[in-house]
Amino acid sequence: MKNKYLSLVIILLVTFIAPIIGSYATATFKEPWYSEIILPSFNPPSWVFAPVWTILYLLMSFAIWKIWKNSFDTRILKIYFIHLFFNSTWSIIFFGFHSISLALVNLIIILIFIILLMKEYYKLDKISLYLMIPYFSWSIFAFILNIFILKLN
Repeated sequence: MKNKYLSLVIILLVTFIAPIIGSYATATFKEPWYSEIILPSFNPPSWVFAPVWTILYLLMSFAIWKIWKNSFDTRILKIYFIHLFFNSTWSIIFFGFHSISLALVNLIIILIFIILLMKEYYKLDKISLYLMIPYFSWSIFAFILNIFILKLN
């Protein structure tokens, strides 16, 4: 029983490394560049991102944990952690390097990994699949937002 919850804690800790890296890159390199680019009218206010991403990271953590505790499938766990690498690098690319086009490519890679994970979750645990839908939806929104920012700048 303890190992099951220990694995959840480890997954949560590893998962939340991604937003810590992203937050650092954002806080360090966002301004003045971000204030000077043209944003689409549907760009959410900055305060929206932290609570949305916190919820999404929790949902994706519980999704992979449910898979792990039921199957101990290291292949899916590796895919998840590779996906987190790309997730954490988006902020570095966008805010750190100020590369809107490379950030868009990174988002495509993230979306491919999300779809791959969702396909695997579908086979193993439907609740894990459902837990990924908000993340997938938000990532599609981020992709569209990124396209518009690229077009406007």
